[in-house]
Amino acid sequence: MTKSTESPASASHIAHRGLLGAAIIIAVIILDQVLKIWVKTNFYLNEDVEITSWFHLHFIENNGMAFGMELGPKLFLTIFRLVLAAALIWALWRIKDMPRIKTGFLVCLSLIIAGAIGNIIDCVFYGVIFNNPMPPEVAQLFPPDGGYGTLFHGRVVDMLYFPLFSFTWPDWMPGVAGQEFLFFQPVFNLADAAISCGMIAALIFYPKQLTIPSADEDDKAGTADNDQKK
Repeated sequence: MTKSTESPASASHIAHRGLLGAAIIIAVIILDQVLKIWVKTNFYLNEDVEITSWFHLHFIENNGMAFGMELGPKLFLTIFRLVLAAALIWALWRIKDMPRIKTGFLVCLSLIIAGAIGNIIDCVFYGVIFNNPMPPEVAQLFPPDGGYGTLFHGRVVDMLYFPLFSFTWPDWMPGVAGQEFLFFQPVFNLADAAISCGMIAALIFYPKQLTIPSADEDDKAGTADNDQKK
């Protein structure tokens, strides 16, 4: 057996990384759901409130993946989200105590997990706990007549809209001449933002950590790191 040469401070830091990941996941899920429920019960569908010229609250719903994309049947998408979230939680649990895994990468993975769970809650429960009245009425939470759908068939609530700038394509531009271009068009939610930020940061800053090492490989890497510090 290889004797661990980690310092007490280093071992304590690694031991608490699991708590950090759990705290990030819980915090993002709570913030995401509070905002979604507030929008759902205070905005009618497609209502738009301009906060600034470049930031609106624009309430829409969708059946698909992040940023309103439609990718296959609703039930399939919900089950896919559940399987993906379970796999990511398993990966986080497996690598949280590995010395070679950077804390920043665990933060990225926690953000992705939190975002996935946030949208899963919409898909699984929102069809049961909300009704879906015609505008300008707003939805009720736990309506007496029941929800607008069934379990696993809820719609994801989106509200964050950032029309940062727009311009008209010049006449000489083939295919789009005279058309208006708006950046950024998609409407999304905090869960989508968490997934995107986690994925982008992981790809940019931690590309070498995207493959999960075996326990033996991690022991060797940890021992090598400790030898270098001596």
